[in-house]
Amino acid sequence: MDDRSRALLKTLIERYIEEGQPIGSRTLSRFSGLDLSAATIRNVMADLEDMGFVTSPHTSAGRVPTPRGYRLFVDTMLTMQPLEALAARDLEQHLLPDSPQRMINSAAEILSNLTHFAGVVMTPKRANVFKHIEFLRLGEGKILLIVVTPEGDVQNRILPTNQDYSPSQLIEAGNYINSQFSGRSFDEVRLRLKADLDNLRADISGLMTLALDSSSTIGDMGYSGMVLSGERRLLNVGDLSSNLDKLRKMFDMLEQKSVLMQLLDVSSHADGIQIFIGGESDLLPYEDLAVISAPYSVDGTIVGTLGVIGPTRMAYDRVIPIVDITSKLLSGALSHS
Repeated sequence: MDDRSRALLKTLIERYIEEGQPIGSRTLSRFSGLDLSAATIRNVMADLEDMGFVTSPHTSAGRVPTPRGYRLFVDTMLTMQPLEALAARDLEQHLLPDSPQRMINSAAEILSNLTHFAGVVMTPKRANVFKHIEFLRLGEGKILLIVVTPEGDVQNRILPTNQDYSPSQLIEAGNYINSQFSGRSFDEVRLRLKADLDNLRADISGLMTLALDSSSTIGDMGYSGMVLSGERRLLNVGDLSSNLDKLRKMFDMLEQKSVLMQLLDVSSHADGIQIFIGGESDLLPYEDLAVISAPYSVDGTIVGTLGVIGPTRMAYDRVIPIVDITSKLLSGALSHS
């Protein structure tokens, strides 16, 4: 793409974000700063459409950006706006060291307040640690494993077994495991017992092996939660609320959270700001939505992700700095809490 085409595409996307209407050649001529005839601009627009960067709605002679056009724009054409002093001060005041959960709630709320879209924070993943284990006999060939976490969460698993354990054996095994390993993760226990299982009594060794084998399915003990704030503000975005079917799909996604959790988890393994534009990948299969995210850390270790959910037609140059600074302030506050 030559410089002239890039300049016109940049102008088209900026004006579309500002106006929300398909952009015609007259508007491009007025705002691009290029001395081009209307015919030349139309030819460039036709080329950009052939390349997949813009498209023509049926009801208008103007054009609008495609997901591919937005991607090129945010990757290569953006000039960031500095965050307003008032907004920066508001962020700092709300993200002072406090309880981690309150700071996370505040971060989601202020992301929504500053952008007028939805703010989201994936909470730190807890270690897969148990405080207390108990075995109960359910009948021949079945044992109930009860696992209690330090936070008081309770997980139950039914374990099939070829050996018929007595109630006293189950109590003794539970007491032994709790006395030796309470407060540790299943992974730690597995490593420590690798060479020692053969030295334990057969009944305790067998029950310990059953518990460790089942630990891989106790995924919720290490569950990362998600705090969502201001999702109803998306109802005020015409691009999202004008189509009832699209609106329903969007709120289904927000309610189920699985798509968002997967997307935020991918962000936590990346470096810095990530921008997901709907329709360009399987991670966000909703063409009118975009998510801007950034990881946050505690003492230099990434523990979660935060971000803003909004329309593809958003002021990226303003929202990106808000997400970036919020992630840095939350990281600092959590590290000093």
